[in-house]
Amino acid sequence: MIVRENYMGILTANEYQRLSRRTQNENLSTEDKRRHALFGLCSEVGEVHSIFQHEYQGAGVKKERLVDECGDLMWFFCELLDTFDVDLEEVLVYNIEKLRRRYPDGFDPLLSEKRHG
Repeated sequence: MIVRENYMGILTANEYQRLSRRTQNENLSTEDKRRHALFGLCSEVGEVHSIFQHEYQGAGVKKERLVDECGDLMWFFCELLDTFDVDLEEVLVYNIEKLRRRYPDGFDPLLSEKRHG
């Protein structure tokens, strides 16, 4: 079970992004924040990958650990977006619109193959 210690209610994407700024290093330049975010994203993807690698060692995927690492990914993603003054909700809306154009009737393997071909 995933525990919500201090936050109750609905957390919007932009509210998450705003709250995550509190723990960003404000002493970094914009360019340094970008690098920090990119290095962090790569590192956290490795952490997620490691969770699945442990399946081959008989450990199985632990949902709590996956949620924890995905949260870290989101934090670094928001840090990167902040350096471009982009709201997370803007990214989410844009992506859904793109997916609707790409797959108007839902996922279609033929459209996917054609797109990569």
